[in-house]
Amino acid sequence: MKKSDIGLIGLAVMGENLVMNMESKGFTVTVYNRTGQKVTDFLQGRAKGKNITGAYSLPELVESLEKPRKVMMMIKAGDAVDKTIDALIPLLDAGDIIIDGGTSHFPDTSRRTKYVESKGLLYVGTGVSGGEEGALKGPSMMPGGSNAAWPRVKPIFQAICAKGENDTPCCDWVGENGAGHFVKMVHNGIEYGDMQLICEAYQLMRDLLGMTADEMHEVFAQWNEEELDSYLIEITRDILAYKDTDGSPIVDKILDTAGQKGTGKWTAITALDEGIPLTLIGEAVFSRCLSAIKEERVAASKVLEGPTPVFEGDRAQFIKDIKNALYAAKVISYAQGYSLLRAAAQTYGWNLNYGGIALMWRGGCIIRSAFLAKIKDAFDANADITNLLLDPYFKAIMDRTQPGWRRVCGAALANGIPIPAMTSALCYYDGYRCEKLPANLLQAQRDYFGAHTYERTDAPRGQFFHTNWTGEGGDTAATQYDV
Repeated sequence: MKKSDIGLIGLAVMGENLVMNMESKGFTVTVYNRTGQKVTDFLQGRAKGKNITGAYSLPELVESLEKPRKVMMMIKAGDAVDKTIDALIPLLDAGDIIIDGGTSHFPDTSRRTKYVESKGLLYVGTGVSGGEEGALKGPSMMPGGSNAAWPRVKPIFQAICAKGENDTPCCDWVGENGAGHFVKMVHNGIEYGDMQLICEAYQLMRDLLGMTADEMHEVFAQWNEEELDSYLIEITRDILAYKDTDGSPIVDKILDTAGQKGTGKWTAITALDEGIPLTLIGEAVFSRCLSAIKEERVAASKVLEGPTPVFEGDRAQFIKDIKNALYAAKVISYAQGYSLLRAAAQTYGWNLNYGGIALMWRGGCIIRSAFLAKIKDAFDANADITNLLLDPYFKAIMDRTQPGWRRVCGAALANGIPIPAMTSALCYYDGYRCEKLPANLLQAQRDYFGAHTYERTDAPRGQFFHTNWTGEGGDTAATQYDV
């Protein structure tokens, strides 16, 4: 009996769809699930008549695979992954490959790569983006881990992934240990930012302009034909048009409390660890947290005063302004995300291909958009660019969109409509282009109460000074450290 090309553990919807995708591309797959009935149901249902076989134990799964064996886990991140790795290791031979296709935290993937390699095996941690549809029809995949594993998994991964322009696969090797899952984490952080920005545009149209769901549907449909063309704008267009059984927009009946699985939080925490101002994505995470305290907000709404939104002006022009604010803030989100990628590459010794990452995100994934091709162009033109805002193409966008962006932020603040992502993005932009921030006063304050010292404008960088502000502090200064 011919052995399978790959084994897959975990038959939730993503796992099932990836198996169907692999089989449709000519690969033979063995599936295993901790609950054996799911294997039986899958084989008798969607997998019937396909080159898919079932295993009811891990030894049976491993025995069914062609060497070097490739075993892919599509299971819940965390302890379950570690337990499955420990169960697989005694069953595998040197050079066999364990693959984690779940949403694992990158430090866990770095640790697991080292551990699995110490046992003579190879490990791959790959981000998989695109949801259920992407898994079935072609996801974006971001693999990293043991470099020696890539030539062996590449034919499968690049066959099943989405394809961009000129049939370019939206999957390539990212780097060592946790690099693949790190890039997926940043992707998800940018996804948080994009979704929050779209929601803020929606709230401005709904609460300030008084637009109906059908009217907003028309706006998003138009935007999706222009420079904002993207998967998230596309699905927002469709959501706004979707009617409940009584004919009313279903979006109006959905409770305004957002969930999250942690990847946005991980991105924000990592940015703090790296000292990178990832302000927009941080606000997107906090906005979900604020939405979750629904009962508290309802009670506060009956007590706390604020302006009643009233729009007086050119509605058509203001809708264009909202579009410009959304577009400008989107640029900021990606600029901040890429700054985090650069910082982490330096910290962890990764050689990240920034333009290549944009290509991986060009198709299949949740943040796919026409916009990403321009990021690839920016890094092709200057691989060492420190911030996307300095690229001529993106600078021109900021110049063009800035007036409308500022009008939108001003109107939202004046009318009491919260748009934390758009406004924090504007503050970042103004801070980044500001030659002299007020941190000189902040350093004086720190030196005053804690003798933390400061640098001077009339002395070389790296030379620190302390002032005895009160005449009682003496000359002893605290040591310096960087975040």
